Amino acid sequence: MSVTYVASCKLPTALGEFTVHGFEDPDTGQEHVALVMGDVSNQGSVLFRVHSECLTGDSLFSMRCDCGSQLEVAMARIAEEGAGVILYLRQEGRGIGLINKIRAYELQDDGADTVEANERLGFDADLRDYTMCKNMFLHLRVSKIRLMTNNPVKVKALQKLGIEIEERIPIETGKNDHNARYLATKAGKLGHLFGKKSKPGS
Repeated sequence: MSVTYVASCKLPTALGEFTVHGFEDPDTGQEHVALVMGDVSNQGSVLFRVHSECLTGDSLFSMRCDCGSQLEVAMARIAEEGAGVILYLRQEGRGIGLINKIRAYELQDDGADTVEANERLGFDADLRDYTMCKNMFLHLRVSKIRLMTNNPVKVKALQKLGIEIEERIPIETGKNDHNARYLATKAGKLGHLFGKKSKPGS
């Protein structure tokens, strides 16, 4: 999956002023953005998050997941540091799309966990693709990062693209009674790591 840079603009937020860089896949029309604060080009190691779209969590404040809270914390950490990047990828529902995510939620209401729900709908547990990130990194001239994530699959996917990950920084937030099982499933079945910072491979 290849994307090309289209345009950029300033984006003032409650946490400070970012710049949004827009990218498009010319074959599918799929759109992604990079949210950037400060000077990140050709810097030593950039504070970074790769965040997949979650309409219910990011925009509708759902408590079924931790996505919206993770996005807010990532933006706040970048603002505190004064520089950093969030790649916001249009991969709703770990790649199954919004309507199928609602179908998966319906199955979860009936007792399935998040992995079982995807599988009952005929999908793998996680269909996300990170190859579009390569051109986004090249445009931003970023090659070495401190990655805010709990997901080791994401770490490996970015490393395969040639991105040097100096440090993995856990981003644990948003836990509540509605998503406790969801978070436990991410740890138990999807291998998400919670706890201290780590160096990939250590």
